[in-house]
Amino acid sequence: MNLKIMKKSIILNPLYFIAFLIIITGCKNNITHQKSILQNNNVKNIIPENLKWSERMLLSEMQRFPDASLLDFKKAPHWSYTPGLVLSASAKVYEKTKKQLYFDYIYQYANKMIDSMGGILTYKYSNKNLDMIKSGDILLYLYPKTKEKRFLTAAETLNNQMETQPKTSNGGYWHKKIYPYQMWLDGLYMAEPFHAQYAKTYINNESIKFKIYEDVVHQFDLIQKHSFDKESGLLYHGWDESKQEQWANKKTGNSKHFWSRGMGWYGMAMVDVLDFLPLNHPGRERIINYLNLYAEALNKVQDKSGLWWQVLDQGNRKGNYLEASGTAMFTYTFAKGVNKGYLPKKYQKTAEKAFNGLINNLISVEENGLVNINKCCGVAGLGGKPYRDGSFEYYVNEIIRSNDPKATGPFILAALELNK
Repeated sequence: MNLKIMKKSIILNPLYFIAFLIIITGCKNNITHQKSILQNNNVKNIIPENLKWSERMLLSEMQRFPDASLLDFKKAPHWSYTPGLVLSASAKVYEKTKKQLYFDYIYQYANKMIDSMGGILTYKYSNKNLDMIKSGDILLYLYPKTKEKRFLTAAETLNNQMETQPKTSNGGYWHKKIYPYQMWLDGLYMAEPFHAQYAKTYINNESIKFKIYEDVVHQFDLIQKHSFDKESGLLYHGWDESKQEQWANKKTGNSKHFWSRGMGWYGMAMVDVLDFLPLNHPGRERIINYLNLYAEALNKVQDKSGLWWQVLDQGNRKGNYLEASGTAMFTYTFAKGVNKGYLPKKYQKTAEKAFNGLINNLISVEENGLVNINKCCGVAGLGGKPYRDGSFEYYVNEIIRSNDPKATGPFILAALELNK
């Protein structure tokens, strides 16, 4: 239509005016829509760089694993310790920021894994596996906030496992039913903070509560007795009371080497379990003493980069490498230990050096802002099928990957403690 004729038509007939407005508005909206699509296709920062490292890493994990039940590169939902680790860190980020998306991420996991009656998807009580206890921390976090009885019921199941867990002759929890008479450093982190917190919050009988606290502290006493190396101050990954395993020293029952992440689990166990032990419990001072011995030994084997080696005392021996998950765990342990007053303030420098070492050497940031942590030991254990002999060659040849949750979770925790 000719513009002059259109203008005349609009003046003579109001309906033409309305139609004209619709056409103009539609064109404008279409241009805006196309511009929006172009902007979305060119997004460069899905993770804002002005956030703290703790949030940046958590948001990156949420991008990689929108479904938290698939953390640790799972193909199907699975109840295990890695979601418990990352989501415990997520809870601390939520408490600091109060951003609802972090709480929703935590809740989503529990909502999927716990049925209406409190049953735990994929969990087998009869396996007596300490690794399965760790995600119970999430249930203890969610129940007071949601009051959903199913979460407490599931936590009760995990506590019942602790009360019936097989033990060594001197009272140490077997790591798993399939690993009889064995205590691993890992197990103390997987189970003891949960056990102590459950007792503190939900056991009303004081004598039963005290017994649980005694059991919790006893696990640390036993590890120090059997796994502590007096010469280096480091701790062996595993101890076999029966001394029958191929990896076990026939005199001591200890495994052969000081594995970085094994000691990382132990350090986090100490600083976390102290959150729940009563201030007047005599075991507190013993654990704090163990923590100080631990810090002194680790300080001696920290690399000049600020990082720690996969096999702690073997330095740059061929095949050894500076590993992310153990370093992140040590950083958290040192930082929290100082913040809580358990460790001397001099160790703040150790924590800062370690965190800077991670940022400068093992953290990479993609163009869209996604944060990666690299050089993570994917998995390591003792025994099993195929058999893991605990040799130096075994530890340095296990899979190395980026963004393992056993590194991302502790990195978030460390960043929070250091306010980074």
